[in-house]
Amino acid sequence: MVCLSSNLTESNKINAEMEAKKSSVGYSNAEHLEVRPGGMLVQKRGSDSRLPVPTIKVKVKYGSQSRHISISSQASFGELKKMLAEHTGIHHEEQKLIYKKKERDSKSYLDVAGVKDGSKLLLVEDIAIREKRCLEKLKNANIEKTSKSLTNISSEVDKFAQQVTALEATASKGRKVSEVDVDNLTGILMTILVKLDELIVEGDLKLQKRTQEKRVQKYIENLDKLKLNNSVTSNKGDHSPLKKKEKEKEKENSVNQLQAKEKQRNLPLKQSGSFVITTRWETFE
Repeated sequence: MVCLSSNLTESNKINAEMEAKKSSVGYSNAEHLEVRPGGMLVQKRGSDSRLPVPTIKVKVKYGSQSRHISISSQASFGELKKMLAEHTGIHHEEQKLIYKKKERDSKSYLDVAGVKDGSKLLLVEDIAIREKRCLEKLKNANIEKTSKSLTNISSEVDKFAQQVTALEATASKGRKVSEVDVDNLTGILMTILVKLDELIVEGDLKLQKRTQEKRVQKYIENLDKLKLNNSVTSNKGDHSPLKKKEKEKEKENSVNQLQAKEKQRNLPLKQSGSFVITTRWETFE
């Protein structure tokens, strides 16, 4: 019974203090006010009242420098960090705010933590977060660069694909395509394939890279087929009647030349007019 009475007395005392603070402010709509930790009287959160929210000035120390920041008493530590980013150049995600020897979360509120006019806070740069953000930036830059390279390669492939299609159209009409053009296009497409192979990609870019590789490989195969068809057409041309007659004639000429050379080798040795060959031997005594 004594315990209950004590609790009621304490509760009544707190309510009386709150009412006294509200009355001292002089607002007609005192029901929209509440006392925050540290004794600060502020407007209730979520209230539709148009009562102004008090502005406080806090002192934030960073290294050897100190900054005085004016901010709403109901602002979050995250909002304070963004304001400090403008003054210090440190990204708000790389900041640590220490109040009463405790790091404060960005989502927590100043008044709830007991921050009031004239309070002192300590700003510390989070090196680990900074390194993480730098790595993330570098990663995003590489992704952007790779994406741009894939776009450029895709444009190149589109351009040379038109040339391959033109050669295929020529071949489909029964005409012979230029082997020089075929070889040049094949070399260019092979170079593009090497470029694609050297690209290091992640995520969705892998699919884009693979799509371009398949396209290039397909065009190279088509060019190989064109070259093969050229070779077959040339061989067929060699078996035409006119070609056969030319080859037979060349063969006959070659045989005649060989026979003429053979006859020259088998001719008997002729007598020369300057001397006479005889079998009579001269003897000496």
